[in-house]
Amino acid sequence: MMVSADRSVVAGERGPFYYMLESFSKHWERVDVIGTRPGEVKLQEVFGNVHLHHPNTGKVRQASFIARTGLRLASERPYTVITSHDYNPFYNGLGSWRISRRTGIPYVAELHHVPGFPRAANLRERADRFLTRLYARWASRRAAGFRVVNDREMPGLLQSWGIPSESIHVLSSLYLDGSVFRPQEPASCDCDVLFVGRLVPNKGVLSILSALVRLRDVDGVKLKLRLLGRGPEAARIEAFIKRHKLDSQVDRVDWVPDAEALADVYRSARVLVCASLSEGGPRVVPEALACGTPVISTRVGLVADLIQDGRNGLLFDGCVDDLARALRTFFCESGTESRLRAAAAASEIDHFEREAVIQRLADGLKQVAEGARS
Repeated sequence: MMVSADRSVVAGERGPFYYMLESFSKHWERVDVIGTRPGEVKLQEVFGNVHLHHPNTGKVRQASFIARTGLRLASERPYTVITSHDYNPFYNGLGSWRISRRTGIPYVAELHHVPGFPRAANLRERADRFLTRLYARWASRRAAGFRVVNDREMPGLLQSWGIPSESIHVLSSLYLDGSVFRPQEPASCDCDVLFVGRLVPNKGVLSILSALVRLRDVDGVKLKLRLLGRGPEAARIEAFIKRHKLDSQVDRVDWVPDAEALADVYRSARVLVCASLSEGGPRVVPEALACGTPVISTRVGLVADLIQDGRNGLLFDGCVDDLARALRTFFCESGTESRLRAAAAASEIDHFEREAVIQRLADGLKQVAEGARS
């Protein structure tokens, strides 16, 4: 049983969670996904054994919906484990605990990343970090364990909060289909800088735009940016683009239909920029590298394991000035782009092969559940 924030699969969209379920479903007789209220409902079952359950009410009643739906499902068949994708306001965790308490099914709290860690984008993220700490300490006495998706930042943070190391399980959420994400001659290379991700404060989109303004107005370097994503920051981003007269330099794309189309987007870019202040992954970095696209990124999540500064990409400290410096190096220093592009295609990312990663995830969850029952 998976308690998730997802609302895309039920709407018929083929994003990361869809492809995760495609492989994950092979390791279980049945998977039930309890999600949040979707914008539209197109599917209620995928892959033959994945069943989707979504409410038609808002967040206030979400914990009750999760508990009610989970208890009904548990009365109909046995479950090995409940996974709960946890984030403020933690209604997923509260609902999962209520199911677990009544049925004895172990639940695993999944903290993919903590907003505001290592750096906060705003006051809301500082509050999220504080509340996540409170939740983690509460869940440590109730959950079978914590799933985290990187082995540097998150285990250290949870241990500093008093979570025992034996309760922390590193099970990656980064997986790649090598038949899709691979180097290939692009149909066109029509953008200089690419951003892929949700339009939320911690992704640093405004920093990317500010760096473009800096390069244009100070250095006379006019770069074309493609923004692929949607989210609550969209209106603020559009206002910034208009205010700084960036309309001719920015191409906005809300969504692409599948992984194949996304791989084409990576290959059409000269460089991907990840300006995130906090991340669990981020997924976009290995995806870009797998397509042979070099990366400029902050040191978040797994990035330090993937990017060797100056070899297959460039690292920056999250500030606009340092991002402008990295972009200037990439586009203006002779030979830098071609050298980094060649190295990006040779990056060692085989350990993110999708089927192997999902196998380890399924096996890991079963082991945590078995340990909780023994």
